[in-house]
Amino acid sequence: MYIFIVNPNSRSGMGSRIWNTVEPVLNERNIRYRVFFTKYQRHAVKLVREITSDGQAHTIIVLGGDGTVNEVVNGIADLSKTTLGYIPTGSSNDFARSLCIPTDPLTALDNILRPSRYLSVNIGILTYNNKNGVKKRRFAVSTGMGFDACICHEAMISHVKVLLNKLRLGKLTYVGIALRQLLTLTPCRVTVTLDDSRRISFDRAYFATAMNFKYEGGGFKFCPDADCCDGLLDIIVISNLSKLKILTLLPTAYNGWHTRFKGVYTYTCRKAEFKSAAPLPVHTDGEPIYKQTQLTLSLEQEKLRVIAMP
Repeated sequence: MYIFIVNPNSRSGMGSRIWNTVEPVLNERNIRYRVFFTKYQRHAVKLVREITSDGQAHTIIVLGGDGTVNEVVNGIADLSKTTLGYIPTGSSNDFARSLCIPTDPLTALDNILRPSRYLSVNIGILTYNNKNGVKKRRFAVSTGMGFDACICHEAMISHVKVLLNKLRLGKLTYVGIALRQLLTLTPCRVTVTLDDSRRISFDRAYFATAMNFKYEGGGFKFCPDADCCDGLLDIIVISNLSKLKILTLLPTAYNGWHTRFKGVYTYTCRKAEFKSAAPLPVHTDGEPIYKQTQLTLSLEQEKLRVIAMP
């Protein structure tokens, strides 16, 4: 049986409309399924935790955006007993983009119902502190602090995003917010420690991000060589550049050409620690987390089985 987790409000209500095109196909093909609709932020975490806590194997299909994928991943009790399928309906769809999952919902559904390829995908873990102690949160696509997280924080409350989503131009939200945040952001000192051994300090860092997939922020190919199956995290830091230079580099990040320029630093590791001189916004797969000065990033031992394109 397929378990569908549907975010009806994804992309300003597009999720609900897409489900209304998917469900008749399921019924027509006599597919056994159950559907759960998310009603509030992090509802998917609760739903999936309840579903998967029985110790049985489950096939969970996400119909939503990257944020819904993040919630589902955080709710899975046992990654090794779960198969994940995805019908993308979000604004950025970086999870789908990296796995070449089609944005056409019926094509994505057909691939799920007749799968010919699976990937064993790494799942990341972000560890940080809050007033209640040490907290952990999984991520599928990426996690980071600084500039990219500032964009995610503002996008969550952006009225412009709602309008652009309705016009099917939601991707432009991130471009516009990025330009505004770049003008107001003050870079600060960040120290990155790789695999508990190599420590690198950056005096004027704009952001430090750990990537599990190639894309983030609606198609920015921040780590072109990232492989979600290789057991490694790809780290990118932007530092010691003028804002004008960053503004010039941003468009090249859509093709991954930014990594050729001075001031863009990339690394691979199994574990990383970020420390900043001042509290910075943090995100996991675009989902905001309160400002932090220290993050620890690693990978789950178990991988997640994902239905991929042929």
